Amino acid sequence: MMEDRNILVGMDTGDDAGVYRIDRKRALVQTTDFFTPIVDDPFAYGQIAAANALSDVYAMGGRPLTALNIMGMPIDSIPPRTINRILRGGAAKLKEAKCALIGGHTIRNPEPIYGLSVTGLVSPRSMMTNANARPGDMLILTKPLGTGIITTGIKKGATRSALERTVIAVMAHLNTAGQAVGESGMVKAAVDVTGFGLLGHLAAMCRASGVGAEVSAASVPAISSDVFDLIAAGCIPGGSRDNLEYANNFTAWGNLAAAQRVLLTDAQTSGGLLLSVPEKRVERVLKLLRRLNPPCVAVIGRITRSHKLKIMVTA
Repeated sequence: MMEDRNILVGMDTGDDAGVYRIDRKRALVQTTDFFTPIVDDPFAYGQIAAANALSDVYAMGGRPLTALNIMGMPIDSIPPRTINRILRGGAAKLKEAKCALIGGHTIRNPEPIYGLSVTGLVSPRSMMTNANARPGDMLILTKPLGTGIITTGIKKGATRSALERTVIAVMAHLNTAGQAVGESGMVKAAVDVTGFGLLGHLAAMCRASGVGAEVSAASVPAISSDVFDLIAAGCIPGGSRDNLEYANNFTAWGNLAAAQRVLLTDAQTSGGLLLSVPEKRVERVLKLLRRLNPPCVAVIGRITRSHKLKIMVTA
């Protein structure tokens, strides 16, 4: 791989996006993300996919500038009207984010996929990465968990329409709080919680930062109490089961109930931000976040000293 001193964040830490320095005050944040439909409504699918892709820029403390559509469609089975609604959903989120759509590319594909390639801007001095967590930092989560479980329940016809509307609203919510927190200079470490679940992404942060963590399961919010009924009914996606098996390698669960373990490792789509905040700045960050009104503002644990990857979970 070519070495370049202007690469501030590359592939070695598994961060949310790459960062390339332009000059002392500016750096580009670049990312791409796409997936198959997570809900039946094509407009909502477009919104969620766009919010998910934009989140990688926000997780670095950046401001999205431009985006390119990425789409693959089985055009013989999906009508143009449906494709148009997916694109309109994505465009609506880009407009909300004040991010310019400047093009894209579409191919024939046997299964629908949609997402974005996004370029943003960040100051090298204020960017957040998953490698800057320090012992004593407090962990703050900005979206409740359970999207994987609930969307699996939707596919099985096991959920109420009100719960479907709720989970769509959570997934479509932009993580703009990341930009505000990054620009404040109060937070240097963050990650967005997506397919590897809360503990999987926290583990990546711990590994990149050379630390451990403690999580209070009682402090981690679920989208709805219905999530636990769905877990009991077996509405657990394969990705979440894989995440739990992986988390068993580095997590001390104590006497935590099986359902709570599933929630903490549930594969999220367009999840929230996990911020690692120096303890002396926690109250100011909480005040800022509450003003921005993300789906939740929850202090769920802290970063600890550790010579090896270890996450302690208490009930």
